[in-house]
Amino acid sequence: MSVTLPILKDEVQEHPVPSAWRPKLREIVDAFKTGNFNLRDLECVEPLDEDTSVGIARNISAYGCTLAALPDDSWKTSVCQWQYEYWKVLVDLFSVEEGQSDLVLHVNVFEKGDSFEYKVHFVYVP
Repeated sequence: MSVTLPILKDEVQEHPVPSAWRPKLREIVDAFKTGNFNLRDLECVEPLDEDTSVGIARNISAYGCTLAALPDDSWKTSVCQWQYEYWKVLVDLFSVEEGQSDLVLHVNVFEKGDSFEYKVHFVYVP
């Protein structure tokens, strides 16, 4: 049985990434895997400017491994926290060669009525 994780507005502590956001976060990672670093064709995702998309591509390439699709294990360590106007989300990324990598995807999620908008901040090694 699968547990649905709620969306919590808690500015005091981190929480697991809500179930409702996971498909879109997987879609973002899949876009990066296929070389779509500007994210122009993803619904509810703000397209990235040239500097940010080039920086993300450079960081992934410099890491030296092939980005993998997000497995369920990613949600065991990925977190989010309410920042008064949006949620800061840190998703642990995986690579084909090593499994869980040191790379993280940093995304800000904004509430827009009954839906959410995603703004990728960066991919980096913290």
